Amino acid sequence: MHVKPSDISTEGFFYYISYVIASTSEAIPIINQRNFIFMRIHIHTVDAFTDTPFKGNPAGVCLTEEPLDEKLMQKIAFEMNLSETAFLEKKNGGSYNLRWFTPEVEVDLCGHATLASSHILWEKEKEDKSTTLQFHTRSGLLKANYKDGEIELDFPVIKSEQIDIPDGLTKALGVKPVSNFKTEWYYIAELDSEETVRNVNPDFDMLGKLEAWGTIITAKASTAGYDFVSRFFAPLKGVKEDPVTGSAHCALGPYWMKKLGKNSFKAYQASKRGGEIGVHVDGNRVFLAGKAVTMFTISWWKK
Repeated sequence: MHVKPSDISTEGFFYYISYVIASTSEAIPIINQRNFIFMRIHIHTVDAFTDTPFKGNPAGVCLTEEPLDEKLMQKIAFEMNLSETAFLEKKNGGSYNLRWFTPEVEVDLCGHATLASSHILWEKEKEDKSTTLQFHTRSGLLKANYKDGEIELDFPVIKSEQIDIPDGLTKALGVKPVSNFKTEWYYIAELDSEETVRNVNPDFDMLGKLEAWGTIITAKASTAGYDFVSRFFAPLKGVKEDPVTGSAHCALGPYWMKKLGKNSFKAYQASKRGGEIGVHVDGNRVFLAGKAVTMFTISWWKK
């Protein structure tokens, strides 16, 4: 859809923009009398893995009708300054291309921004809640369903192997892990108690010098209603502590399945904001369940 306000002055053009904001779709080009093309882009801020505002993990969600330049996506993510901003490009049916950016880099997998994206697509009635959403990503095809009042994500298992505790990890955490595992991307350091996990005050400079770009600390939960707790640090990706990390539970689910002898869990990420994640391991897939709350919507006009 193109609008050509040829009779509108340059000064009046932005009053015209204010008028069409209320009546147009997610992204629409506007052409003024000087032939400048402006694209309105909506960016939503969503708190994921919570039903309470200002809790969970905030993610940016940007829906576009056509792909944005990669450099522009990185700039938008930097401007949003959230742990991740998701960029969705419509393909067909309930199918989308999906990419995630931290303020510093593009990442291969992000759970909370995928949950936030699903929430926006259903809340804004871009898709029916009976539709299985399909996301084409750098980590393959991911799916989301609306189930029993929650969003359920279908993600791949992330495998981990036990390794020796790396030099510097104990000093960086200020506590010695009970055991240490490693995925392709990050460490999983089990600590002796939930209390210890909550009280860790890491040295982020030291964490940033370790081989893996991220570190999970975890322990069996002592709080009633939860099976295990965790925290996640990724200073090399521009995120010192991630409030709630869906993708980390693709590794934590299989890890605790072996430890506790079951495959369904209620997990709590014990960051300052905090958040709850339902985790179910089934073969080589992990199903992550949670809720989300829309906080803000920003309309930006790109020339």
